[in-house]
Amino acid sequence: MPVLTRAEAQDRAALLDVHHYRIELDLTPGETLGSTTVIRFTARSAGTTFVELKPATLHRAALDGQALDPAALDDNRLPLTLTEGEHELRVEADMRYSRTGEGMHRFTDPADGETYAYTQLFMEDVQRVFAAFDQPDLKAVFALAVTAPPHWTVLGNGIARPVGDGRWELAPTPPVSTYLVAVAAGPWHSVRTEHAGLPFGIHCRRSLAAHLDADAEEILGITRRCYDRYHEKFTEPYPFDSYDQAFVPEFNAGAMENPGLVTFRDEFVFRSAVTDTERQTRAVVIAHEMAHMWFGDLVTLKWWDDIWLNESFAEYMGYQTLVETGDFPDTWTDFGISRKGWGYDADQRPSTHPVAPDPDAVPDTASALTNFDGISYAKGASALRQLAAWLGEKEFLAGINDHFTRHRFGNATLADFLDSLARATDRGVHGWARSWLRTTGVDTLTPDVTDEDGHWRLAVRHEGSRPHRITVGLYDHDPAEPGRLVPRTPVEADLPGDTDLVFPGRRPDLLLLNDGDLTYAKVRLDPGSWDTALDALSGLPGALSRAVVWNAARDMVRDGELAPAAYLRAARAHLPREHDNAIVQGVLAFARTQIADLYLPADERPEALAGLRALSRDLLERAPAPGVRLTAVRTLIASALRPDVLREWLAADTVAGGPVLDPELRWRILSRLAVLGALTPAGIDAELARDPSATGHEGAARCRAALPDQAAKEAAWEAMFGTDDLSNYLFAATAQGFWQPEQLDLVRPFRERYYPAVVALAARRGPAIAEAAGRSAFPLMLVEAETLRLGEECLRSADPIPSLRRKLVDQLDDLGRALRIRRAG
Repeated sequence: MPVLTRAEAQDRAALLDVHHYRIELDLTPGETLGSTTVIRFTARSAGTTFVELKPATLHRAALDGQALDPAALDDNRLPLTLTEGEHELRVEADMRYSRTGEGMHRFTDPADGETYAYTQLFMEDVQRVFAAFDQPDLKAVFALAVTAPPHWTVLGNGIARPVGDGRWELAPTPPVSTYLVAVAAGPWHSVRTEHAGLPFGIHCRRSLAAHLDADAEEILGITRRCYDRYHEKFTEPYPFDSYDQAFVPEFNAGAMENPGLVTFRDEFVFRSAVTDTERQTRAVVIAHEMAHMWFGDLVTLKWWDDIWLNESFAEYMGYQTLVETGDFPDTWTDFGISRKGWGYDADQRPSTHPVAPDPDAVPDTASALTNFDGISYAKGASALRQLAAWLGEKEFLAGINDHFTRHRFGNATLADFLDSLARATDRGVHGWARSWLRTTGVDTLTPDVTDEDGHWRLAVRHEGSRPHRITVGLYDHDPAEPGRLVPRTPVEADLPGDTDLVFPGRRPDLLLLNDGDLTYAKVRLDPGSWDTALDALSGLPGALSRAVVWNAARDMVRDGELAPAAYLRAARAHLPREHDNAIVQGVLAFARTQIADLYLPADERPEALAGLRALSRDLLERAPAPGVRLTAVRTLIASALRPDVLREWLAADTVAGGPVLDPELRWRILSRLAVLGALTPAGIDAELARDPSATGHEGAARCRAALPDQAAKEAAWEAMFGTDDLSNYLFAATAQGFWQPEQLDLVRPFRERYYPAVVALAARRGPAIAEAAGRSAFPLMLVEAETLRLGEECLRSADPIPSLRRKLVDQLDDLGRALRIRRAG
């Protein structure tokens, strides 16, 4: 399929001014959906162009009343020859429903048989639903009408009202980009309210109604407080006529910022116990998507090289605004311990790219899609946090508001944004942007601390080129309470300027660069400070300070400067006294999934898992916080090498001392029992009968693929690669179960089959399945040189689609890192 190039988009934007779409969709039962599109636009001069659509059948097309030949459709492009002036294009087609979360996704709930349909039109997927001039800088007004089964409710970007016979009319939008049009239709369970004169609503599948109702006030309360806070920060008011949030099934992303109708993955409707950290994550996503109403929807990028103008800002604003509302005041700790690592990892791979890539580096939509990663989100948000600290919050917001005012309902570039910032400050924002947004890689800050006669000296080695404003934390052992650290007055430093500082008195016991985590850089501890951290890390006041130390330790393991076993010893010593669940969760996840499964040789893994089980039992004994307790139970399940205790919990339907087993914990236990060969297909079927939900079907698929049996592995392989029947979620669940460190001899023969199979699969099923197959189905557990060799050969000799190529490059780099760490050990 041809992808849209930047040059083509520029030519079409120069030719066309698009005014209005009238779209009619027929979602009544059938194998396809009916789609009729009428587009009114102006050609600034005579010329040729094309409109995009990917139909099952193109029935009719007419330009200004003159029929066009449907056979002229070339893949996804219908050519148009235009005279100067006003035009109207009408396209009538049948479109395919999706099972991969792209276009119009259709889902039948196994819990009750009800069917739902919703759109995800990002990047190029609008063409799967209606004809469009599909690029972000051809904004237009969209008016939609949808016909659906009589018992369905239809939601859209504007207020939707039923007009009879299953037909719904959606209020026309202000000018928005094609990829932001949204429809969600089905027998939704809805909770509606009003705030600031606007209708607000939250919606989910009927089978999740009780769970949404239980959290409705929390979700709506966070929504209201974020809305109010954004109106305090931004001078432009919320630009749409309503605010609906739909929790939809089998959604590929965390959420999508469709104006007036945000769609979320419906795992955020919690049907089992979750930690406060997971509730915080949901709240951050709510705040993130609402920020997009301004960053991305009101003012939209002109081309996909500026995706950071959407995602980095929404990421930063989501975390910062949630702190300011008071709902979750420690959100930056979770960002530091989890999201930031995502950015650091992405920035050290061969596929790294600048936060704001050079336009030539994003020549088409296929290359743009690969940039939705830890750099565009976490690194970009970190850069903006540093920018706010460097400029000052007042100047930072003044520049943002100027940007909104100058480009409302339009499109903008990095240059436009920098011009707005420059109008609000006399600091050199263009130089800042060159250093932060146009470069790649992670700076490293290393202290050298010396204690001299009557004073001590701090020298900072700065590997990298970016300017940093940091806080240097200074801490001493508390003589009255062993294991506790007390702070001195911190030091503010600007790097690279303040690289050699002298202070009176003796050196602190622990010196922490980037205390408060306000910049984006790897930090190291000097030997004396590291010894103090190993002795008293849990006694360091401030969760964010502890997160900075844990991140330093994580980076040292990944860079081969700290033995993985030493990290595990630090976790065993300090996590039992840690009260912030985000830190507990992040440290245990790294220890369990990276160190135990990848970085340690196979013969050392049982000892590591034994240590994690002991650590988890310590947490259960010492931690009264329910979130920490749940995190510990999950780690105990994942680290079990014998089935006895898991079977006891399953039989009793509770963990000793709590919690009671809910569906999520039961499926975790069953998945681990399957890996250990302690579960039968009949046992899986019995649990599925007990929990016939969509999540239950995913759990069953994961368990079946995890069985240590040749026939089970062949069946799972055939389901993933031999047919195209699995939905995106069932594919991912099957892939997650397949490769297990306990089953290396069994799965090793599939390694050679993987690379040709995944290239063919991606070519057939497209980017969403390609990304899932590259992520979850990749044989990462086979940390062997042969896995790396076969993958590199695939990249040389095959031609994977761009989304798969990017994923394979990243996975192979992670595999090579794991091999180096093992060799160093």
